[in-house]
Amino acid sequence: MAGQIPRQFIDELLARTDIVELIDQRVPLKKAGRNYAACCPFHSEKSPSFTVSPDKQFYHCFGCGAHGNAISFMMEFEQLEFVEAIEELAQQHHLEVPREQGTGPKRPAAQADDYHLMQQAAEFYQQQLQQHPNAAMVQQYVAGRGLTAKTLADFAIGYAPDGWDNLLKRLSPGNNKPLRDQLAELRLINRNDNGREYDFFRERLMFPIRDKRGRVIAFGGRVLGDGTPKYLNSPESRLFHKGRELYGLYEVRQQPGHVEQILVVEGYMDVVALAEHDIRFAVACLGTATTSDHMHTLFRYTPKVVCCYDGDRAGRDAAWRALQSALPQLKDGVELNFVFLPDGEDPDSLVQKEGKAAFLQRIAGAMPLNQYFFEHLVQEFDPATDAGKSALSVKAAELIKQIPSEFYRDSLSDKLANLLGKPRERTKAGVNRASNRVKPAAMKITPMRRAIGLLLQYPNLVNLMPDAPELAEANIPGIALLLSLQHRLLQQPELTTAQLIEQWRDLPEHSILMTLATWDHQIAQEQLSQEFVDTFHSIEDQYLQQRLEALERKDKLQQLTKAEWHEYKLLLQALKSKKPKLVN
Repeated sequence: MAGQIPRQFIDELLARTDIVELIDQRVPLKKAGRNYAACCPFHSEKSPSFTVSPDKQFYHCFGCGAHGNAISFMMEFEQLEFVEAIEELAQQHHLEVPREQGTGPKRPAAQADDYHLMQQAAEFYQQQLQQHPNAAMVQQYVAGRGLTAKTLADFAIGYAPDGWDNLLKRLSPGNNKPLRDQLAELRLINRNDNGREYDFFRERLMFPIRDKRGRVIAFGGRVLGDGTPKYLNSPESRLFHKGRELYGLYEVRQQPGHVEQILVVEGYMDVVALAEHDIRFAVACLGTATTSDHMHTLFRYTPKVVCCYDGDRAGRDAAWRALQSALPQLKDGVELNFVFLPDGEDPDSLVQKEGKAAFLQRIAGAMPLNQYFFEHLVQEFDPATDAGKSALSVKAAELIKQIPSEFYRDSLSDKLANLLGKPRERTKAGVNRASNRVKPAAMKITPMRRAIGLLLQYPNLVNLMPDAPELAEANIPGIALLLSLQHRLLQQPELTTAQLIEQWRDLPEHSILMTLATWDHQIAQEQLSQEFVDTFHSIEDQYLQQRLEALERKDKLQQLTKAEWHEYKLLLQALKSKKPKLVN
């Protein structure tokens, strides 16, 4: 395949990445003996079962079975594809990702990288905010909104000038059809029915929308006057899926330390205005309701989410949709609260009126999820009537059962029982418990799996393995994998567990290697070497026994050569004298 990332670079990247530091930036870890521990970020739990090994550069959850190296963690936690995870780690180490030359299909030379084009567009808009003939007017508008040059720079805010094709001329000055097709696919330009091309955004203040890695994937544009629509967002494209992205999340993650809470607001200007007042933990949905994907992403980065909406009917309906989207993401240790603003106010206007301290006080006094949950349901179903109680009970149970956290299910069930005047046990019986994730079934540890597992977890044990190429002929499941591990480690003795397993990614053996890398062998440290040697000898004995049986079959058919007869006698003598006892 063209453009593959060299294996050597991936090994180097894993060697440079400290998995403890990487995970601790996202999930606070605590020292636990030789390892580090935390509550698992991938499932709901009350006590820590998620461990990170600095020696193996590997993580493992004993609760849900999640495990892997730094690349696997980035893929799972950040919801990245493999190549994206590599690029993200490389960016953290200020490395360029090299590509091998291949024979597969390549992007036409005339077609630029999607992200490069989006970045060029963002830079064009920023330049126009400073240099366009209308720049003074736009800057006056921006100043009137209370935004300083630093905030404009932090969010890369720009200006799309009026006119037919300013951006188009900048990015594609010639008649380059492949490039213009690409601009259209990225929704930077439009084509009318006559095929004429023009800029998608015109006469608007421009807000670049960045993905988790800081790459520009779309734009939001706010009209400067009274035109409509007030806000115009990029349509969805191959880079941009509005139900998964959050404006401002990248900027929130650039703040030092752990993200203690994230405030969800409705608009770009709300996020930017709050940042101007040094409230730098706000994000906004992109022209859509808060989705379950949004909530899943938010709870990956913070244990506390506060949704901030207008206090009118529309705002409360939006809050209810957000609550329903959040229910499947409510694991133990996370918190969801709601703030409703006075009529006619939004975070932008309110923070400018009352200042940072007063606005933070509103957030601190946010309504807990369980309070808003029943406040909304009581408005919909009247608990003073039998029919209302019945409908309320059914609806509440239907919602509560979606929650994975036992604590939240029990808490809401108790409140429902009090509201309905029913015994707690009867109410809880009406809520179907969300099933816990099934723990992986215990794997039978054969001698081969024991040898592979020990070698994976302690790569230096390769120095105790004799060179035995004849074992490749053995009819023993896993022998080829064991010898491949030996070969790799002899070639690269510095490989860690994480680097070693990475070399089998996307191959059938990867799954068993991942499992064996986290196998709890319960062998004392001082006995590891002898255990490994004994296990390897038992595999050798198994091969010798197979060879002896094969020669015996030939002997019965009187087909043994002189050399085979000699080998047969030696094997018989050796195995009788050793009386091997295979490891179970």
